[in-house]
Amino acid sequence: MNTPQPPLKPKSRIPRPAIAAFVLVVLATAIYLLFIRSTGESSDDAFIDGHAVTIASKVAGFASQLAVQDNQHVKQGDLLLAIDPRDFEVARDAARAQLTAAQAQLRGAQASLALTRTNVADTLVSAQAQVDVASANLAKAAADLARVRSVDARATSEQTIDAAVAAEATARAQLADARARLRIAQAGDNSVRTAQASVDQLGAQVEAARAQLAQAELNLGYAAIRAPFNGRVTRRLIEAGGYVQVGQSLLTVVSDETWVTANFKESQLANIARGRKVTIRVDAYPDLHLDGVVDSIQAGTGSRFTTFPTENATGNYVKIVQRVPVKIAFAQGQKGTDGLPLGLSVVPRVLP
Repeated sequence: MNTPQPPLKPKSRIPRPAIAAFVLVVLATAIYLLFIRSTGESSDDAFIDGHAVTIASKVAGFASQLAVQDNQHVKQGDLLLAIDPRDFEVARDAARAQLTAAQAQLRGAQASLALTRTNVADTLVSAQAQVDVASANLAKAAADLARVRSVDARATSEQTIDAAVAAEATARAQLADARARLRIAQAGDNSVRTAQASVDQLGAQVEAARAQLAQAELNLGYAAIRAPFNGRVTRRLIEAGGYVQVGQSLLTVVSDETWVTANFKESQLANIARGRKVTIRVDAYPDLHLDGVVDSIQAGTGSRFTTFPTENATGNYVKIVQRVPVKIAFAQGQKGTDGLPLGLSVVPRVLP
């Protein structure tokens, strides 16, 4: 009796050398990545950094509305705190009324200036005309007197001569009077200058009133304190109903944009350059691994920008390895960077 034979297994279509080559490539890649991530320059003197702005008030008053809570996320322009605006509204309305009154006074002075200029011009023309008439009358009277005197005494009378003399004297006096009136009319320019000075003064008062109105409107706008950028509210030091002083710290807004500030030793800088890729490990979250890139290197060591830089020009000198802050930006599009508190310790490694 024949024993049935088990079915033959189909032979693999992938050659064994190809499989071995694939395994070798995978192992080589893993070893390379492990080598890359274990080399490079690292520093444990590194922290999460970002923009943190302390919000203060430019005006004083009672906080009528508190629009945010601790650690709340806000967007740029969102209301953070409102100061009672009624005092500022009254000041704005008063400044607006002062501006209206100053503008009305200016318009009146401008109309008076225009009228003064017209009157002075007309008076000057009239006075000049009177001088011309008086001059003509004097010339005629002088001519008449000359003719009377040139006539034979037997052909005229003393009365005629006296009348001609009187007429010539009258014409001379009228000319003198007309010239005096002309001088008075010419002095009318002083009235124009006085009116112009009044217009200039009132114009300056209008500009001052306009500036006061602008300041009142600014103060009213300052009563609404808004977020300067997208971020989170922290260190809130004010409650609704509290009195706000000018310059008082009210709260802090931490921006959504964060980065790593790593202090590398000066001996490590040769292997660090802008654009180098960086792996980042966050101490608070051991399972969180982030990628970054070297953004910039500070133009000076950390000690150089302290409040009291070390003075090495005198005395004994001990060489101390300096550290240089390096800004590392997070790679775009990765998860885990949102909401990282500022100051968290991290360990960055700049890849070769």
